[in-house]
Amino acid sequence: MFSDLPEAPTDVADLWDSSMAERVGTMLDGERRVAFVYRTPDTSTFRYRVSNVVDALNHDPGGTVRAGWFCDDELRALTRLVPQLDLVVVARYPYGAALRELIQRAEKHGVPLVFDCDDLVFDVRFAELVMSSLGKDQDVNAEWDVWFAYMGRLNASLRACRGALTTNGTLADQLSAFVDDEVSIVPNVMNREQQAYSRAILEHKLASGWKRSGPVTIGYFSGTPSHVRDFSVASGALARLLDRDSDVAVRIVGYLDDLAELERHRDRVEFLPFMHYVALQRAIGEVEVNIAPLQHTPFNICKSDLKYFEAAAVGTWTVASHTPSLDDAIHDGTTGRLAKAHEWDAALAEAVDLARDTGRYAELGAAAAHAAHERWSWDSVTEPFHRALAPYVSAR
Repeated sequence: MFSDLPEAPTDVADLWDSSMAERVGTMLDGERRVAFVYRTPDTSTFRYRVSNVVDALNHDPGGTVRAGWFCDDELRALTRLVPQLDLVVVARYPYGAALRELIQRAEKHGVPLVFDCDDLVFDVRFAELVMSSLGKDQDVNAEWDVWFAYMGRLNASLRACRGALTTNGTLADQLSAFVDDEVSIVPNVMNREQQAYSRAILEHKLASGWKRSGPVTIGYFSGTPSHVRDFSVASGALARLLDRDSDVAVRIVGYLDDLAELERHRDRVEFLPFMHYVALQRAIGEVEVNIAPLQHTPFNICKSDLKYFEAAAVGTWTVASHTPSLDDAIHDGTTGRLAKAHEWDAALAEAVDLARDTGRYAELGAAAAHAAHERWSWDSVTEPFHRALAPYVSAR
């Protein structure tokens, strides 16, 4: 692993740690005002699709747009502010009474609404596929009730909106059937604190000559408990690699109980708990190889590229499954490696060999990192968001 990396900052405040009064004040200070609505702050969709975008817009020195985010118990208070808004972004918010009131007031005052979604969860035709992809027990009736209800309510919210925002062209094609206006792509990016710490890790690696010690470590960073089937794409190749190479270890961060074929090497697997997203950058930065295996399903091919760029930002090499987003993000063999299901053995072996070639690894890792800090920087989200907003602002 890469050693002696700088400790994560301990004073990072969550971007959602603010009062409604503070958020309203910042939003209303803008020449153009955008409200994002999301059910409850979390470290996944809310962070990428809401708080990161809001923070970037509010720290754009030359920008005229200011934004705020609002959750369940704030919707009715936000409804009173609708006449002062230029746009409402409905971010994966299921239809309900409070949202209906907000929609009705927006329609009355001519304030456009757009839907934002980062997964294929807004069309009940895909409910069974989503359940299967997430490993849900389809013999349990409650699972069907939950997923059809959730996706049906999201679809009702989507149909109440004029346009939509999403992370990639694959999802945009799916969303376009439900809205009148063109679907805009607003990519996921890092936020300011995450990027600053990632840059500090990268600079340490550069200054130390990419100093490492111990076994080559392959990291799997699981965001949710539902990734068992995705992990199985690579687990066999990982197990075979550990069979023949005693100087390789595995790090798993987050939720993953079923090691599949890797179970026989459990003593060489390090488990770390789910952690703060800034501290996570150190855990990723320490490993030589990051893996992003995905089953090839319509649900997974709609996934974004965040599993790649968060690793690239700290100079860590990634082996990933093919998806449209990852194919676009990774220059195969130069900034990472793309692997089909039958190619994981060779790709992992190649990655381990690369990790042991410090000069070559440094060259490729630095190039990937610099590209990541350019393309997925915290402020790179403002331009695509402004483009998405422009038609609605001009109409008003």
